[in-house]
Amino acid sequence: MSSDSELISVAIDKLVHGGQGLGTLESGQKIFVWNALPGETVSARSIKKKKNYLEAIAEVVVAASPERIEPRDDNYLATSPWQIMTFTAENKYKVEIVRELLTHDKVTVPAHIEIIHDEREWQYRAKMEYSFWGDDDGLHLALHRRGSHSKQVVRGSSLAMPAVDVGANAVLAELRKLPDLRAGDLKTIIVRSSQAGVAAAALFVKTEEFPRLELPKELQGLQVIYSNPQSPASVSTKLLYELGDALLSDALLERELHYDVKGFFQVNLPVFEKALHAIKAAVGDNSSVDLYSGVGSIGILLGSRALIEFDPKNVAMARHNNPSGEVIQASSETALDYITGDDVIIVDPPRAGLHGDVTARLLEKQPPMICYLSCNPATQARDLALLQDKYLVERLTVYNFFPRTPHIEALAILRLKK
Repeated sequence: MSSDSELISVAIDKLVHGGQGLGTLESGQKIFVWNALPGETVSARSIKKKKNYLEAIAEVVVAASPERIEPRDDNYLATSPWQIMTFTAENKYKVEIVRELLTHDKVTVPAHIEIIHDEREWQYRAKMEYSFWGDDDGLHLALHRRGSHSKQVVRGSSLAMPAVDVGANAVLAELRKLPDLRAGDLKTIIVRSSQAGVAAAALFVKTEEFPRLELPKELQGLQVIYSNPQSPASVSTKLLYELGDALLSDALLERELHYDVKGFFQVNLPVFEKALHAIKAAVGDNSSVDLYSGVGSIGILLGSRALIEFDPKNVAMARHNNPSGEVIQASSETALDYITGDDVIIVDPPRAGLHGDVTARLLEKQPPMICYLSCNPATQARDLALLQDKYLVERLTVYNFFPRTPHIEALAILRLKK
């Protein structure tokens, strides 16, 4: 921790997209501060200096907000920096951030923006990824510390479903049995659980000669994967072996869907299902096409006539779940012929938002409705600003898929103007 002479005193005005508190220094320079809430005065340690702004972490809260609470996890800044506020405050701020982003891009939206969640503030995540740390006491699970290159030893996370952390620690126990194993031989472990508590894991290692582990009884399956040491964490180079079965399943809208432990699948299924109900009600009996479809968890359940997905692993899983349906392996911007004036278009793009060619095609062909689910309300606001020349944002709803974090999902229902 820095000494008091190195700390910067600042009053926090608001929370911004990304999760930090925003303040202004006496020099006029902006400062973005983790562990800070609106209305607070904090003393913060700088972690990044840019030409026009600073990033910092508050180490002393001089005047606390009444919305501040004690975080549950020591490592909350790494995984869930909004553990510092009440759940009511969190939901309020998420709506405020979305509204500010839309206003900035001059998007006309309904006066009321609803936020939907369930009552689970904790133990909702069906997937977690942990790193490793070795010391004189042996091998440990770990997470990176925000604002540094160091790691912090953990036993789990308050966000994770119990079966996830039980599974992670079960693999850790097997790894500790290997006499010559070093933490440097390991990258990360991903553990995923179904809603019924059935768990599987993928262990990413840096050597192709990794010894064979026993499958812990706490897991249905375990994949051990060689990942090139020069590649980012959790990037598969080669599957070394699989124990048991790492394919999981869950029911959404009363239909069973399978997914691989490493593949893309929502981590908060009860809240995601609420969004699915809203999309299904909007689409009704109309024909639809699902762009950026992933494993098909929207398009398959809505009976879309075509699913467009670029990632081959997601395509394979979509075809597994929907063997008689049309699943096209292509990027959405190269499958523009599937955007017509007849189908409702469903989009759930990555954080970058819609490709410009997709937006242009939508404006040209003018489908009757667009259902736009976004994991990044900033790029969603940008896209809605472009689309509103032809479309009315009939409804915009915020979904809190990730309680205790600043991550925001939003669903916009756009109807073609008459």
